[in-house]
Order: sequence, then structure tokens, then C-alpha cells
Amino acid sequence: MSNLEKYNAAFMECFELTEDKLTGLKYQDISAWDSVGHMGLIAALEDVFDIMFDTDDIIDFSSYEKGKAILAKAEYGVLF
Repeated sequence: MSNLEKYNAAFMECFELTEDKLTGLKYQDISAWDSVGHMGLIAALEDVFDIMFDTDDIIDFSSYEKGKAILAKAEYGVLF
């Protein structure tokens, strides 16, 4: 499974979405992506990629696209 497939799967599982709904998705665009859902997504991504997010990155993780950019940072090294 590619990193993109893992990333998408975390979003789809956490928010019960289909893959076609991910592009352009932003925090609080859907009711499932509230503060509790956000932390569930962060935990799922930490498990999938075996990383630990910095607090600032958790706060900055505001959209599907922004999340990919954060994961691509050197300290996480997740490439898509």
C-alpha cells in the first residue's frame, strides 16, 4: 500500500467518506471533523506512519492538502 493510499484510508475510515470527497476537504467542513474527530485522525495517522506529530503541526493540520504537506516535512519524511 502506498503512502497516499494509507493517508486516504485514514481519512476515509475516520470520517466515513469515499475517496472522491477527500480533495479540498477542510477542518469542520463535515460534522465528523470536529475537535474530537481531528484527534482521532491524528492518532490514526501517527499509527499508520509510525510518527509522533508536534503540537504545532496538529494545530496547523487544517485540510486534506495541508496534512500531506505536514507529513512531507523532513522530521516525518512521508512522501506522496
